Amino acid sequence: MKAAVIVFPGSNCDRDVAVALTRVVGVAPAMIWHQAATVPDVDLIVLPGGFSHGDYLRSGAMAARAPIMRAVAERAAAGVRVLGICNGFQVLTEAGLLPGALMRNAGLKFICRSVRLRVETADSAFTGGYRTGQEIALPIAHADGNFFADDDTLKRLEGEGQVAFRYLSNPNGSAHDIAGVFNRTRTVLGLMPHPERVMEPDHGGTDGEALFKGLMAALG
Repeated sequence: MKAAVIVFPGSNCDRDVAVALTRVVGVAPAMIWHQAATVPDVDLIVLPGGFSHGDYLRSGAMAARAPIMRAVAERAAAGVRVLGICNGFQVLTEAGLLPGALMRNAGLKFICRSVRLRVETADSAFTGGYRTGQEIALPIAHADGNFFADDDTLKRLEGEGQVAFRYLSNPNGSAHDIAGVFNRTRTVLGLMPHPERVMEPDHGGTDGEALFKGLMAALG
């Protein structure tokens, strides 16, 4: 499986994702600067967490208009898997590659802790390493993780199986306890928790490993 990680000014989880991918795949991903015009021929594109452009305007709003995002959108339209984690999820919604928006946490505070999630479906390249209904623990670290969508969009997300992960104890006010969503073809995933931060026992858990191993099994 060939992968690329998009790096924006203010990304701070790009190396974490690269380490996770290298550990599972055995080959380091390509690191692509946001001003590049093209993405190499890869099977997976990752938009990492962080604070792209200092979260000015809205989280992810400036990064969504970076030159590289045109290439990301073209690859996504062609079926290349795209994963957005935390700030990457915000970028994907701002770019129109995923529905909804990420607003300020309901408590108006930055939250950094482990949370319990339920895997809503194992039927995707991203979640194939889990079981449907499996409960896992992943860390969050965000101030703008409150997922919002209008009622019609939420109805469609639920009806078409586009909810990937759901909080068991909602930390940020997200509608329907949503922690991660797919696009309609389940080839693009955005999630607020950080699977790359729980890859080894020394990290306090290994529940994130299955996401990357599932991708390797599906795409490798």
